Amino acid sequence: MDATRLRILRELADRGTVGATALALSMTPSAVSQQLKILGREAGVSLLEPDGRTLRLTDAGRALVLRADDVVAALDRAAEEMASYRGSPRGKVRVAFFPSGAALLLPGVLTALKNSDVDIDAYDVDKPASAVPGLLADHDVILTHRDERGAETSFPRVSVQPLMREPIDLVLRPDHPLAEQDSVRLEQLADENWISVRGGFPVDDVLLSVASVTGVQPRVAHRINDFRVIEELVAAGHGVALMPRYAITHPGVSRKPVAGVRAARVYELATRLHANRSPAVGVVLDAFRDVARAVGE
Repeated sequence: MDATRLRILRELADRGTVGATALALSMTPSAVSQQLKILGREAGVSLLEPDGRTLRLTDAGRALVLRADDVVAALDRAAEEMASYRGSPRGKVRVAFFPSGAALLLPGVLTALKNSDVDIDAYDVDKPASAVPGLLADHDVILTHRDERGAETSFPRVSVQPLMREPIDLVLRPDHPLAEQDSVRLEQLADENWISVRGGFPVDDVLLSVASVTGVQPRVAHRINDFRVIEELVAAGHGVALMPRYAITHPGVSRKPVAGVRAARVYELATRLHANRSPAVGVVLDAFRDVARAVGE
């Protein structure tokens, strides 16, 4: 089977439609369809079947996508390994970050790679962990996060590695009646207005997890994903919030641990299966680990 056609099949699996696949590969939809038909003849089985007005992968097609992942990864790895004989690992690695994770880790990662031949194309992508498989269609490494009480991130054709743990703290005005305490119980905030992020993101998941443990249902007045805006609202007295510890920078807020529960988000690095065998991707993953270790220390 032709490796180029296997790449097309993998793109279809990632992007869902022939049109999106054609756009990503700078091909026409008819050319994509023709190449997939030829691949089906090479495989000797039907790889696609009608699904309304679109096409979907058959069981055989989904099985071949897994093998296509292996083939494409091996070819890419071979090209990088041959390049490494001309010197150190080199190449461009496309990395997607959630914004607060980028603020915390990206400067250090770029500094660590400064004297290498590996470059990063960085993109801030404010999407929940459930978006990881789709993001890997356009990126090599995804930095994502989740509530540590939630299920471990797991997807077919995706490798997920834990990177670091960041505690989640309560932020309130320094003149709040509870600001003098060393820590605050959620029950003490039952009558407060809360400022949270949109549903499905880790900080809101943490708030719901803490609520389920304590039995206190928070009254969420505003949902905003920008932590800088959340801090400004808290500083102005418009509510209290949970925020990741390393994202708290505003001088007009006070940070307090939540008493009685462990509240944190877990950072994870997601790649395609076996992508860590790529020398360039391996260098980037190592840089992330070194920077995360320094943050923890």
